[in-house]
Amino acid sequence: MAVYTQVDDAELIAFLATYDLGDLLSCKGIAEGVENSNYFLHTSAGSFILTLYEKRVAESDLPFFLGLMEHLAAQGVTCPQPVRNRQGAALGRLAGRPAVIVTFLDGYSVHHPEPLHCAALGEALARLHLAGAGFPLHRANALSVGAWRPLFAPAADRAGEVAAGLREIVEAQLDELEADWPRDLPGGVIHADLFPDNVFFLGERISGLIDFYFACVDAFAYDLAICLNAWCFDEQHNYAPQKGAALLDAYQRLRPLTRAEVDAFPLLARGAATRFLLTRYVDWLNVPKGALVRPKDPREYLAKLRFHRTVSDLAGYGLAL
Repeated sequence: MAVYTQVDDAELIAFLATYDLGDLLSCKGIAEGVENSNYFLHTSAGSFILTLYEKRVAESDLPFFLGLMEHLAAQGVTCPQPVRNRQGAALGRLAGRPAVIVTFLDGYSVHHPEPLHCAALGEALARLHLAGAGFPLHRANALSVGAWRPLFAPAADRAGEVAAGLREIVEAQLDELEADWPRDLPGGVIHADLFPDNVFFLGERISGLIDFYFACVDAFAYDLAICLNAWCFDEQHNYAPQKGAALLDAYQRLRPLTRAEVDAFPLLARGAATRFLLTRYVDWLNVPKGALVRPKDPREYLAKLRFHRTVSDLAGYGLAL
């Protein structure tokens, strides 16, 4: 989450007047994240999150995201629900941006996950993948392998500002990924951004999943590889095998990986690391002046990519074959 667009008080009050949410008591910008502008709203009806969509989120994709959250909730996955205004619309406009109010979930993000948290995530991810079956809308992954080179190319000349040799590393990796990326793995609806700050816990139990604005239809194992990258390294960006084994074991108890997914997993993990290295790199170079946002360091994912290049099978991630 982040704040790129500042909202005028009078405009916000007028926007809220179209909802049955009572009086505005407070509104506070949320600085974490990098994609959209987010505010914590407290009204006489309760607590909510207001999101103004920016940057990579296309307005035409919003019915997919909002409909998916409603579908998943109906299937037992706890996630925010869009609040509809008096005309029955979930999507509005505020400060020149598409805007949505969603329900607030209780819980907290775990910033230093332990194996028990990774196991809970593995189960939740498998449940999400199974629950997505039957969702009628389709959205291709706009940040899959075909998008990575066009994303990097305009900023390739500045790669040395972030890390020595970064341009050569990325271009060599893109050559490999574009040549070998699997196209026929089992798939369906994936979250595609299930980082620790998008998972809420109450004690050892996951209380909800948030931020579905990269959700799309893609390979399930790629979503699992994104989670392994995000959850299973320590603070020095060293891989933690116990975390990885906990994540993979818990996932497979509900949805066992196929042989093709097992064989492709190290490549998918490299691809996931490359995707977040590149989007973080571009964001690092292009923070709008005056934006309330903390860009994330792309070098974290460079370290993870280097690790994945040493792994040839799931045993390398701590899972017995």
